[in-house]
Amino acid sequence: MIKRTLREISEMIKVENDVSAFKDSAISGVSIDSRKLNLGNLFIPFKGENSDGHRFVEEAIKKGAAAAFWQKDVPNPPLHLPILVVEDPLIALQELARKYRNELDVKVVGITGSNGKTTTKDITANLLSLKYKVQKTEGNFNNEIGLPLTILGLEKDTEMAVLEMGMSSKGEIDFLTRLARPEAAIITNIGESHLLDLGSREGIAEAKLEIVNGLQENGLLAYYGDEPLLTQQLKNLERSIDTKTFGRTIKNDLYPVEIEQNDTGSSFVINASESTFFLPVLGTHNVLNAMAAMAVANFFGIPYEKMNDGFTGLKLTNMRTELLQGKMGEKIINDAYNASPTSMYAAIELIAHLPGYKNKVLVLGDMLELGPEEEEFHRKMGESIDSNKIDYVFTFGNLGKHIAEGAKISLPANRVFAYTEKQPLIDELKKLVNEDTIILVKASRGMMLEEVVSALQ
Repeated sequence: MIKRTLREISEMIKVENDVSAFKDSAISGVSIDSRKLNLGNLFIPFKGENSDGHRFVEEAIKKGAAAAFWQKDVPNPPLHLPILVVEDPLIALQELARKYRNELDVKVVGITGSNGKTTTKDITANLLSLKYKVQKTEGNFNNEIGLPLTILGLEKDTEMAVLEMGMSSKGEIDFLTRLARPEAAIITNIGESHLLDLGSREGIAEAKLEIVNGLQENGLLAYYGDEPLLTQQLKNLERSIDTKTFGRTIKNDLYPVEIEQNDTGSSFVINASESTFFLPVLGTHNVLNAMAAMAVANFFGIPYEKMNDGFTGLKLTNMRTELLQGKMGEKIINDAYNASPTSMYAAIELIAHLPGYKNKVLVLGDMLELGPEEEEFHRKMGESIDSNKIDYVFTFGNLGKHIAEGAKISLPANRVFAYTEKQPLIDELKKLVNEDTIILVKASRGMMLEEVVSALQ
């Protein structure tokens, strides 16, 4: 993590006050939460509409923070303490991260996409760890605050940083990639998340492709080659970049020759290697995520034949195709962290083709941020459910009821249940489960369907 004296920090960013009295005080790491401080941290207070982190600056220093930023227009700065007065703490944080990243001898992998970013990040980090000292984005620290914090948390001897880049509107990925300056980048796919903000899938593709703006000379872009929007827009780039495609079809540079699935993971073979790989993660969509990671790992000198060692012991961030067991012996696929039509189709495909279960149940909630056609997206989701492969459908939320309406086209009404409260859903669901049951739980983060998972356990 960053370790600098206040004098050194004042030389890296613009500081408005005289820090000579504290110039030799040293910070170690950065924190934005006074409740989670480590000794020696630089505390960053943010001023919002309903809260003001400056109220906690003195407390943070008493708890062990070595120094703190202070926004210039906030009155009464405690200048008797090691305070760095800056124009804007967020901009100062970002500039400090930029300078620190430029001082490090580290290679960066940037990952974006509508779905699968976090899973791909986790797999990529595991594979690169076969050869390098690796750090990665923790949790969802993938935005204009989280990514600078991740960079400032990099150790001096870290060789590879795997950084997730999220967005909700145009220009955000451009900012993140120019800050991180990746040597390799991945676009996992283009889905429907953020249609509310970006208006079309074309707009989403354009925003995701901003990641190439920070790509370093002779870098690599690995992207989902079965997405024509990406292929077409890449032709219009003003700069020439090296690319490698992955996908389901043989037109890609990497594609699966064979995939076999069970409830412990996926065995697969790719065209570029004779090895059989085992990914301890469920779903064909995660095999695609693995191939994206494999393309980048190979770019950095890791042979395909060694990559099974990187898949061994892989642990994904919670609530992403996480296989759990319920009280009655039922299996639960907890994929409740987020949802879009693309990821929900993939999750339903997974459970529909998973062998060994006599009773397959979907618990699906609202998919948010889909714009004016949100009801139609949900209805079509329900219509896509195959009554020969799925036994019951439970929905939760005001939009989820449209999934139920669509599902009733192929499933009888006594196998489809729609709820706007969780407890009645849980009570009815518990009547149906046994050791032959597998349940998929999936919705957007705001629906908090992990509460259903917890109730079953």
